[in-house]
Amino acid sequence: MSKRNFRLVRDIAIAVAIIVIFLQLIGPSIVIEHSMENTLHSHDYVFFAKQAYTFGDAHFGDIIVFRTALDDKHEGKKTLIKRIIGIPGDTVEIKSNAVYRNGVPLNEPYTKDGYTSGEMTKMIIPEGYYFVMGDNRAVSKDSRDPDVGLVSESNIRGKVIFRLFPLSDIGPIQKIQD
Repeated sequence: MSKRNFRLVRDIAIAVAIIVIFLQLIGPSIVIEHSMENTLHSHDYVFFAKQAYTFGDAHFGDIIVFRTALDDKHEGKKTLIKRIIGIPGDTVEIKSNAVYRNGVPLNEPYTKDGYTSGEMTKMIIPEGYYFVMGDNRAVSKDSRDPDVGLVSESNIRGKVIFRLFPLSDIGPIQKIQD
């Protein structure tokens, strides 16, 4: 094998190794619905960190990708993207157009309408589960819906970290303050 051919094979092997490593750490996803507006919009292309919770727990405010029991007519079980509102040990309640976490109403400037309609009695989030909601509360199918319910830690695929498309909104997904 000539030196030139060796370098070409080496460069291709390095490129393939980089792609394989990248795909083990990062996953792509496309936002399909409107439930995360105004943070994420339908047809946004995002990346999520698959290993984000390997050495630590998910946090309040993280936007996650997770598997559900819902059926997607094309791909089997449906994957959703939502924001974590309650972590294990938290109490979550909805009353007077606000979400209460541990007895304190949340300041949620990221929500589409600025309020959450409806009522939900106080719920304590058990160990290993998370309470999630979409930012567009009026149309979001989330932990308030018995078809979705609380999200098991084992069903979390990763944390949304970066928006690639549309190019006008490219960049990291900002963490909200707790």
